[in-house]
Amino acid sequence: MDKIHENQDLQSTGAYPRLPRAAVGAVVMHEKRFLLVQRGTPPALGQWSIPGGKIRLGETMQEAAEREVLEETGLRIRAKEPLFTFDLIKRDEQGRILFHYIIVDLRAEYLGGEVLAGADAMQARWIGLDEMESLDISPTTLALLRDLAGKEQGVSFTAG
Repeated sequence: MDKIHENQDLQSTGAYPRLPRAAVGAVVMHEKRFLLVQRGTPPALGQWSIPGGKIRLGETMQEAAEREVLEETGLRIRAKEPLFTFDLIKRDEQGRILFHYIIVDLRAEYLGGEVLAGADAMQARWIGLDEMESLDISPTTLALLRDLAGKEQGVSFTAG
């Protein structure tokens, strides 16, 4: 990697970035349960979420999602089309931008493997909607998963 790209990459990763970072999530449903991870690093430390992470230079969104899921859960998936896009912006006590990600959640198909938490995940497992109510999970993620589960069953849910 040349010096210019190395410096740009260092300035746009981690806390206090100069630019927003592009990231992906993989929404994987298998046997009426969703693949979720408990985050082991900020900005969502301890929270349950859709597995995913930063897109590397030269990776497609699908390649990034497939790599991140393999690293975080040990599962092989095939990432497909985008489902949902949102900003994740966290500020520190002084109001400075601590993290800023533009996240694209992709539909993904489970191909195989056994769930085993790895990389920056504290835990990883298949979780049903009924179980999600008791977890620390963002309202946006919960609404998205409810809606997708409802569509699988011919029912549509909306966020409250």
